[in-house]
Amino acid sequence: MTVKGTLIPIGGNEDKGKNESEKHTLGFIDEGILYHVKQQAGGKYANIVVITTASSIPEEVGENYLSAFTALGCENVTVLDIRSKEESENQSSIDLIKAANCIMFSGGDQSKITNKIGGTTIHKIMLERFQNEIGFVIAGTSAGAMAMGKEMIAGGKASEAFVKGAVTMYKGLGFVKELIIDTHFIQRGRFGRVSGAIAKFPNLLGVGLAEDTGLIIKNGKCLVIGSGMAIVFDGSRISHNKEKVLDDGTPMTIANLTVHVLSNGDMYYIEERMVNVLPIEADFI
Repeated sequence: MTVKGTLIPIGGNEDKGKNESEKHTLGFIDEGILYHVKQQAGGKYANIVVITTASSIPEEVGENYLSAFTALGCENVTVLDIRSKEESENQSSIDLIKAANCIMFSGGDQSKITNKIGGTTIHKIMLERFQNEIGFVIAGTSAGAMAMGKEMIAGGKASEAFVKGAVTMYKGLGFVKELIIDTHFIQRGRFGRVSGAIAKFPNLLGVGLAEDTGLIIKNGKCLVIGSGMAIVFDGSRISHNKEKVLDDGTPMTIANLTVHVLSNGDMYYIEERMVNVLPIEADFI
């Protein structure tokens, strides 16, 4: 079944218009990741609902997004902080999700999202709208991006990730079944973590997103946006994988794992497992 909605996973720490770090080299107003979220959702009049469930400081996080989207000219932004499955069933929460053009999941702990929203009425509404409505956007940063896949990385230290059992997996929200998404990828050295996840699920694609970096996923096409890199792990040609037979704590062997390093404007095609690189003379997106 062809998915009609748009998915925007973000690697965390995206520019919100206040970051003076030199690494954020793109213009916030007309090139930044949240600008793309606004545009994909329909522009400044889009109804955007920011869900702060993953965060331990939801009020602060919510205010940051209200400020950022207001700076982008957005006029209809609401913060929804769900702290339990019961709150996911509130009619007020259901009404917000039904009316939204865009759902934006904040960062924090991805397990909080799946435990408090997964399987609820609002989750089912999101899935149905994402499957069937052109222009409906689901965005998420950090934990909010990691929860998007059917298979979700729940934990695992980068320093231990190349041994069997170091990466903990959990069921995600299932918006994209083909991808396992990790975030803060460059900054936190998570190469081994995604490798371990793909060793468990070699039929899937691993995506490691650097901070201030995202993907616009439409019709099986992934467009890289932001100032960093997206690393794609393709396990379809692995020739040697001991993950299933090793004891926990044993170093793993994974041979012929294909890895692509992509940046702004590059495209990845999920079904074809093919890269299309932005021409060197082209402008950034």
